[in-house]
Amino acid sequence: MSSYNARELLVSDGQTSTTEQRSRTFQVEHEPSARSTCPECEGQVITEDEESFCTVCGLIVADQWVDLSPTLNDLGMVGDADQSIETVDPLRTDKGLHTKIGKSTDGHGNPLSNEQWEKFQRLRKWHKRYQFCKKRKRTKRLNEGLRDIEMIGGNLDLPDHVVKTAARYLQSASEARLPGGRMAWEALAGGAVLLAVRASSIDRNEIDIAVATHTKAPHERVCAAARKIRCECGFDAPVIRRDAVMTVVDALEEDTISGARAVRTWRLAQHLMQLGDQVPVGPGTPRRTVAASALYAADRLLSRKHLTQGQVAAAASTIVPTSRNRIARYSRELVDAYKAEHGTDDPGVGLGDERDTLR
Repeated sequence: MSSYNARELLVSDGQTSTTEQRSRTFQVEHEPSARSTCPECEGQVITEDEESFCTVCGLIVADQWVDLSPTLNDLGMVGDADQSIETVDPLRTDKGLHTKIGKSTDGHGNPLSNEQWEKFQRLRKWHKRYQFCKKRKRTKRLNEGLRDIEMIGGNLDLPDHVVKTAARYLQSASEARLPGGRMAWEALAGGAVLLAVRASSIDRNEIDIAVATHTKAPHERVCAAARKIRCECGFDAPVIRRDAVMTVVDALEEDTISGARAVRTWRLAQHLMQLGDQVPVGPGTPRRTVAASALYAADRLLSRKHLTQGQVAAAASTIVPTSRNRIARYSRELVDAYKAEHGTDDPGVGLGDERDTLR
């Protein structure tokens, strides 16, 4: 908010009265800059309540609130001024052409004549071509994923900005070609919502289960999809399961590993998990599976091995379905990532120690 002195020139009976000075508080329009300039004298346009006027000549530019969001014309997507009034919505895949054309009735519900029906058929055909353009099959799947995000947001009563953030996450996942194989669009839609909620200031209990309840995919696949979007697309979003390593440690049998050795192994596994997110290692795998692999890899890096693949796989299987083959594969990748990052397999480097003092 800034304060300006607006001068008003009062003209009465052909004579100019004295200039009246009055002070008011205004909100300066910053973006877009072209709309903050007076079209008459190039002066600065300021806004008070719902009225925008020039501070130099007093010209009223607008007396009602106008949505100043970037339009398709501002972004260079549409050159036609008739279509540039539509603002960009991340929940749309068709650049503002998300319109439904009736099949048997007009806008008033009246039946169509034969000529009108044929005309509407042509409109629907051209509308579909413009709506999905190239890569039609993939764009349709993206459109279905965006509808899933709207459905999840509506069922959980999420704010509009969270739903739109999730839509941007899903669109980025589509551009990175993450869907495919075991990573379904439905899981990615739920994972995008989960990331968007965690990145916002919303405080919700058991949000993981709440999102998975309304997603067309199992809970673990939703969490795996969230991790894949975060790792592959590079979004700065909070980790979904920050205590994954400790969860696997708690699942181990008693006396398997304890004391200082357990603390040291847990710390090194946490470091390996951070490297696994950066590389990434197993981006489409549930975080707890990678955490189990990190725990086994940490034990391999330390001296005097205490854990076997069977013990770690059995403990992790009580939390999330996994196998010894996955533990072995991801642990090798994590050890390779550790050596590539530090240039050595000395565990003391990752732990902040000069050397491995635990014998």
